[in-house]
Amino acid sequence: MTARQHILKLIYPLVMLKGKLFFKQALVLNNNKNILPAISFYTLQATLNNNNVLNFETLKNKKILIVNTASNCGYTAQYKELEKLQQLYKNNLIILAFPANNFKEQEKENDAAIATFCKINYAISFALMQKSDVVKTETQNKVFNWLSNANKNGWCNQPPVWNFCKYLINEQGTLTHYFNTVISPLNKQVKAAIMQ
Repeated sequence: MTARQHILKLIYPLVMLKGKLFFKQALVLNNNKNILPAISFYTLQATLNNNNVLNFETLKNKKILIVNTASNCGYTAQYKELEKLQQLYKNNLIILAFPANNFKEQEKENDAAIATFCKINYAISFALMQKSDVVKTETQNKVFNWLSNANKNGWCNQPPVWNFCKYLINEQGTLTHYFNTVISPLNKQVKAAIMQ
């Protein structure tokens, strides 16, 4: 861990507090009407950090939390919280981390460096994908295109506004929640959504 990363880890509680006070975007979006997706979540796939392809049809009957991540962000300490969440709900929840460099160049150059950082510093056990674009561009990752397009997921047009935005999909493949960066993975709202 670099000196910068150590400092970011130490000031993480202050970063979270500042974010909650000043973030202008919605902190939580909820699919209260249980709107079903127009395109099945289970038709998607993503490439894991080790180059294997993960077909989402293998994720049926589990809750899935999808998070866009970065290694050099003020919110990077959420990796630790994500790992705690994974251990807490390991029988019911699958976490998929999607490293991205879309917000002020805060991710490492290559997938090997990202994987090493995550394993050494946070001992993550959840799945890590290859680095990709998560914001709305021509090169947007297809998973994030589904997550941020109401014509596909049924209701949500919210792309990530920063690193560590979280999207929760239920056991039937319906997007149920979006949680802004400043919502901790261990927040009671996140836990309640997982337990629904």
